[in-house]
Amino acid sequence: MTTLRSGLLLHSNNFLPESSSSDRLTHKLNLSQAKFQFRPSTARNLGFKQALVSNQRNPKSHLVPVAQDARDCSVQSLESVDECLSLLNLLNKNSNCSYDIKQIHGQFVKMGSIKSNSLIGNKLAISYLKGRGSLNDARRLFDEIPDRTVPAYAALIGSYSRSERWEELFSVLGLMVHDGLLPDKYLVPTILKACSAVQLLSSGKMVHGYVIRKQLLTDVFVGNALIDLYANCDDLRSSKYVFDTMRERDVVSWTALVSAYMDGGLLDDATNVFQSMQSNGVKPDLISWNALVAGFARNEETDLALLSLEEMQEKGLKPRVSSWNGIISGCVQNGYFEDALDVFGMMLSFPEDPNVVTVVNILPVCAGLKDLNLGKVVHGYALKSNFCKNVHVEGSLINMYSKCGRNDYAEKIFATIQNKNVAVWNEMIAGYVNEGKMESALRLLRLMQNYDLKPDRITFNTMLSGHARNGEKNEACKLLSEMSVVGLKPNIFSFNVLISGFQQSGLSQEALKLFRVMQSPLSKCSNIEVPDESIQPSPVTTTSAIAACADLSLLRQGKEIHGRVLRNGFEPNIFVSSALIEMYAKCHDIVSATKLFLKTEDRNTVTWNSLIAGNLNNQQPEEALKIFCAMLDEGLKPSLVTFMILLPACVYMGTLNFGRELHGYIVKSHLDEPTSILSSALTDMYAKCGCMEDNKLVSSP
Repeated sequence: MTTLRSGLLLHSNNFLPESSSSDRLTHKLNLSQAKFQFRPSTARNLGFKQALVSNQRNPKSHLVPVAQDARDCSVQSLESVDECLSLLNLLNKNSNCSYDIKQIHGQFVKMGSIKSNSLIGNKLAISYLKGRGSLNDARRLFDEIPDRTVPAYAALIGSYSRSERWEELFSVLGLMVHDGLLPDKYLVPTILKACSAVQLLSSGKMVHGYVIRKQLLTDVFVGNALIDLYANCDDLRSSKYVFDTMRERDVVSWTALVSAYMDGGLLDDATNVFQSMQSNGVKPDLISWNALVAGFARNEETDLALLSLEEMQEKGLKPRVSSWNGIISGCVQNGYFEDALDVFGMMLSFPEDPNVVTVVNILPVCAGLKDLNLGKVVHGYALKSNFCKNVHVEGSLINMYSKCGRNDYAEKIFATIQNKNVAVWNEMIAGYVNEGKMESALRLLRLMQNYDLKPDRITFNTMLSGHARNGEKNEACKLLSEMSVVGLKPNIFSFNVLISGFQQSGLSQEALKLFRVMQSPLSKCSNIEVPDESIQPSPVTTTSAIAACADLSLLRQGKEIHGRVLRNGFEPNIFVSSALIEMYAKCHDIVSATKLFLKTEDRNTVTWNSLIAGNLNNQQPEEALKIFCAMLDEGLKPSLVTFMILLPACVYMGTLNFGRELHGYIVKSHLDEPTSILSSALTDMYAKCGCMEDNKLVSSP
């Protein structure tokens, strides 16, 4: 499918694009019949995950109809506590009442009823938490109540859960237990959801123990929440155990297990569970099908995802916008931006109108492809659809404009956002970091703190990556220490960005020191305090450490890390193995590099480039050319890096004819990378070979 490449211009008096409808998007995309054969494009590192949402309703949350004429009384005329309580009961039962809760609150304050009558305080807090007042106002009132009830605690914990304010949620839960109150079966699923969201497996297991002691596992909502908790914490065995021990299972239980297997990459198991659900007489609903479809897409099986959409229709269930969003999100998560755009086009031709989630998924596609024009059209659609007040859309717009090189637009959007959450601040900080404007990023971080917003690990890790890439060791050290001061422990991503950034900025020695001390509790490296508990390196960390050994020609240290790679089972990782090949080659052990290359399965262009460069660095240009030919024989397409390695070799060997062949291949292959770099390399090769006539054939775009 042809991707959108419109030439939409901004208004001269406004940075925002023209409004655009789904019809315009449809017109801009070349829509054809759905094609279910996909060849994934090159993956990029992009994290994105879509959560499964249950459509079941907690039976305790049903509202009771109330008399319409009760709305007509005046708040000012309420003189007795009984009258105020009656109005509060009306408010809590009927969401259509239009009274200002603060007026009623003020009346109670005049009567002095809140501190003397806990029932009033609890009911008033519940009214605030049902959307009639701010969450912060509700918390202040809640703290004044002398004897709080389980329903009041449940309402506050539920509000924090909906707002994803997990730290405050656990704080309130602690207060509840301190008051001698215990959660019931209606509150336990919310607590488990919080444990799942922040992956607090140990806390989740404690709640599970409480569930067993109180015999709450018979409740299907509790069981479903436990399945989701263990699945989100990568404990599939426990998810399956909970599922098997549940006395009653509903469609949500089966769907949660399907999602758990999909998240674990166990597609066959997920498919078997989906089929077993039907053979056990449970009919999959829309969410069940979406879990299957999105799971295939997340696991790079776009063909199977689209085929499942067809099967879904054959079973009499029409795919909805959430079904298409699942596939688009999976493609984006894997960096298959062109495929995501194709599926988006199929969705429009289905037809299905995009919603907020679609826009949030498509904007990263525009950012990944650096397609500013498409981003403007999607922005225009979001404006016309009134999506631009959604904080997730606003954050995605900031990210898109920043990555498309228009940080000025990103700044203007950021300035217009009224209720900025931490994620929005993080997007703007990342925009400055990616531009190398660390002073602006730091100013924004301090401004964020002045607004009483607590930066999270993403905030600090983004800043750490910028300082490390710029070689700003001291600034990185101070920021890492500040994380501990504000109660945030550096995690594996913190050390990944530091070690990788130091290595790329030429501070390879510092990178290796940090790699060593992150695994040693209470160690110090250049004033960097590591956590009390050791952090084990990931494949990403290990790849950067190996690259640092290669930079410094430290063969012995490189071999030690290779030993750890073998013990941790990282060798199949193509980036780790490619880094090891390059390390051995740069340390002049081309024999070990070749042996490791031959052992490596699923070799990619990076792996071949490592061995080609290694042979050239070891004065074996003829062998390097043989390896290049073998690479072509295996059907692999050379990258820009491949040619940048080979063209200087033609000068060294005096093989002008081979250089001409490479030139012809470059012209025919239509490389996606900027060809100005190759043009300079070709010009240099022809000049050094003394062939100025061929040099005239080289042209920059």
